[in-house]
Amino acid sequence: MHSDQPQFRIVAVDRALAPALQNKIDQKTKPLGALGRIEQLALHLGLIQRSLTPRLHRPHVLVCAGDHGAAKAGVSAYPQDVTWQMVENFLAGGAAINVLARQAGMELVVADAGVNHEFGPRDGLLDAKVAPGTANYLDGAAMSAQQCAAAMRRGAAAARELAAGGCNILGLGEMGIGNTAAASLLTHCLTGLPLNACIGRGTGLDDAGLARKRDLLAKALARWEDRSDEPLQILARFGGFEIAMLTGAMLAAAEAGMILLIDGFIVTSALLVAHRLQPAIRDYCVFAHCSEEAGHRGQLDHLNAEPLLDLGLRLGEGTGSALAYPLLRAACAFLDEMASFESAGVSNRA
Repeated sequence: MHSDQPQFRIVAVDRALAPALQNKIDQKTKPLGALGRIEQLALHLGLIQRSLTPRLHRPHVLVCAGDHGAAKAGVSAYPQDVTWQMVENFLAGGAAINVLARQAGMELVVADAGVNHEFGPRDGLLDAKVAPGTANYLDGAAMSAQQCAAAMRRGAAAARELAAGGCNILGLGEMGIGNTAAASLLTHCLTGLPLNACIGRGTGLDDAGLARKRDLLAKALARWEDRSDEPLQILARFGGFEIAMLTGAMLAAAEAGMILLIDGFIVTSALLVAHRLQPAIRDYCVFAHCSEEAGHRGQLDHLNAEPLLDLGLRLGEGTGSALAYPLLRAACAFLDEMASFESAGVSNRA
């Protein structure tokens, strides 16, 4: 580990409150277990917050954007300029995540972690730029250890600022042409899944494009001569600034006791890094959905995670997080507002 790397200490969730939470759930006016996953979610949220009445305050989605040097080699169906153009779309309020976050009542923070474009000072844009895009991992490391550390520190600072402002639930999203390719390499290296099982069509590659992507990523892996199992070296070799920033944000958010609402394939690749560094982070994660992108189910299985939704999503941006958030609100409301058999005067089971 490079000496510049930020340090985190995440405390595992204390399960001592579980019996009291489960009893409160079981005493609600319903058959045992009748609300299914919502009951499990209520228990999970109560444990994270160490409370019989968990509350969700100032929910945010943090969308980190960055460019990838390998994108110009043809790992994506879209040109690299789409990254900065989509950031402009976020700032104008017109992207899917804007619409879905508004619908869910979540605030949006857009961060430039390393886009190959100069935005200048902009309302609604967090300037966390490390460099104008990573280097091409087909030729060497995407990031230096110092750059990787800088991106993680900036993500951690963003999460801590949100926590200081009262936010206790953070959805995570990303934007970066070529980042499914980076996530595929990270997933292979961190889970041991076969590389081809981690490579999908991303933004819509045809069969020829998918074959090219597989060939390029196999070459990228083969060219890493001093291969390491150390998670930060893997992240620096193949990751993007947005993925490193998300890794730091997750670690700091969990350290602060926040609920992490995990989105799709790229966000989960950042979580794989964070999980290797601090396994207790898993306790703070709610998995929003299972993506259509190849490899996401493998990531979830590796983390022993069961997502809330399976809607065939493959957009990114944190859209799955925004769609899942109302289920968390429902879980808290059920736990807090639903009558018990005793309070309602309803006969319980014999």
